Amino acid sequence: MIIREFRRLDIKRVLEIEEMSFKDPYPASILMDVYNMGAGFLVAQKDNLVVGYIIFWIKFEDEGHIISVAIDKKYRREEIGTSLVDTVIQIFRKYEMKKIKLEVRAENNEARKFYRSLGFEEEKILPNYYEDNEDAVVMEKMLK
Repeated sequence: MIIREFRRLDIKRVLEIEEMSFKDPYPASILMDVYNMGAGFLVAQKDNLVVGYIIFWIKFEDEGHIISVAIDKKYRREEIGTSLVDTVIQIFRKYEMKKIKLEVRAENNEARKFYRSLGFEEEKILPNYYEDNEDAVVMEKMLK
């Protein structure tokens, strides 16, 4: 597996992964807007197939933000998500970020457990955060 920068030609495959992973997937236009605004966008590639991605950016001077992480269902439990998040953590450290934050659906216990296993802690609840009014859990990881 390799982790590399997103290329515009990857968008179709990223959308397939997005749609299999989320209740309210981002449309291509939003993903491309975020990319065009300068967000970090990495993909995991295995045997010439994009199997996962991560989107992130620097939100404040000392805070990184993970916007989205998703892995093709056929490739989950292979440490691909961990590799993507670890890569982003290293990027944030390079830019001297002090913490990383993200939001996850309150009902998404699998994702919450995944992020806790990587050292993220649940910080607070954002009521009615998502379009369907589900709450989000803000998770944070302090960097050394």
